[in-house]
Amino acid sequence: MSTGIAAIALAAYRWAGIAAYPLTGPFLAFRAAKGKEDRSRRMERFGYAAAERPQGPLVWVHAASVGEMLAVIPLMRELRRRDIHVLLTTGTVTSAELVRFRLEGDVIHQYVPLDIKPAVNRFLDYWQPDIAITVESEIWPVTLTEMHKRNIPHILVNGRISDRSFDRWRRNLPIAEALFSKLALVVAQSDIDAERFGDLGAWPVSVSGNIKVDTDAPPCDPAVLSVYRQQIGARKTWAAISTFEGEEKVAAMVHRALKAHTGLLTIVVPRHPERCDEIEAMMTAVGIKVARRTRNDPITADTDILLGDTIGEMGLFLRLTDVAFVGRSLHGEGGQNPLEPAMLACAVLSGPNVENFRESYQRLIRNGSARIVRDPEMLAKAVHFLLGNDLARNKMIDAGRESVQEMRGALAATIKGLEPFINPLTVQAKLEPKNVAQG
Repeated sequence: MSTGIAAIALAAYRWAGIAAYPLTGPFLAFRAAKGKEDRSRRMERFGYAAAERPQGPLVWVHAASVGEMLAVIPLMRELRRRDIHVLLTTGTVTSAELVRFRLEGDVIHQYVPLDIKPAVNRFLDYWQPDIAITVESEIWPVTLTEMHKRNIPHILVNGRISDRSFDRWRRNLPIAEALFSKLALVVAQSDIDAERFGDLGAWPVSVSGNIKVDTDAPPCDPAVLSVYRQQIGARKTWAAISTFEGEEKVAAMVHRALKAHTGLLTIVVPRHPERCDEIEAMMTAVGIKVARRTRNDPITADTDILLGDTIGEMGLFLRLTDVAFVGRSLHGEGGQNPLEPAMLACAVLSGPNVENFRESYQRLIRNGSARIVRDPEMLAKAVHFLLGNDLARNKMIDAGRESVQEMRGALAATIKGLEPFINPLTVQAKLEPKNVAQG
């Protein structure tokens, strides 16, 4: 594909978005009916602001979903420490709820505008960000192009490219080069990611490591934790976290296979809590008694599964166990972040599909803190072994803590790469008259 054809393709994308603009209202209404959009805040998706833009320098940070948002919290706090205002956009209802839980009063939250020229321009006209920082892998052609026109530096941090995405971009290299060359800086997770971004036209590119390692362990309410620990008593527990469709059924199978031998309590925390009615119905149909966190159901002697159907309480559920299976790895692709359970003293188990967290898993497996299971039977055997073998379990837990400590430092490397962009804003913020706190 030539450069000229790439330009035509990108122009066609922009015009297709403009043509589809009248249909986006019904589309978002349909998504809202399914719980995938916040009905009361749909206008933000069209670029309309629902908060006041504060005076002074402002950095727009975009994190597509929960994992990316959690990863960038320390960076946003560093910006706020420098009195730089932070506008955080996310794309999911779940992530917006977690922002309220973890960051209310610290940042301004809006839903990300649709990648359609009228919405993007309306958003940029109002917020006028000094810099845009995107987390991991979100590349939106119209947004990137419009910011480039306005000379707003667009930086990608914690950047990664999966095997599949790299192959797709490489097949359309002129389009990739036309877009990636507009990035002011890419701070990649690994040497492989950095090489891939460079091959696709990004420059300059540096390597930081994974900033998710530098996040704090997820918090929890000590009073709630104490109540659950009293209710669980001496029962053995394991958790299946960040599960995708099909993996809750696997967790139920493992529970039924092991309960007779161990008096087991299983904790299941789906990646998407809106699926929990369906999950509970599936489990109840096969005779499994479920307690749900949202109902504050007590854990009694005959409770089989605690269903973690709340937002922002992963720290609670992981503190109730020391064996955790991390989902989207037996069913689904890419895996989920294994670092949180490692931080919170859990032996980590995962299916083989961990492409999105390859570097983290390689380090954890090499140090003996994580194990890969190929199928439900192997998962059941691993859970049974770890629950019955204190020495092996504690060895994995200690190795996990050491692995996380070894991997720290990505946040400092990221901030160092960003200094040419944020240092002038730090100076500007000190010269601006103080105004009311953002919120």
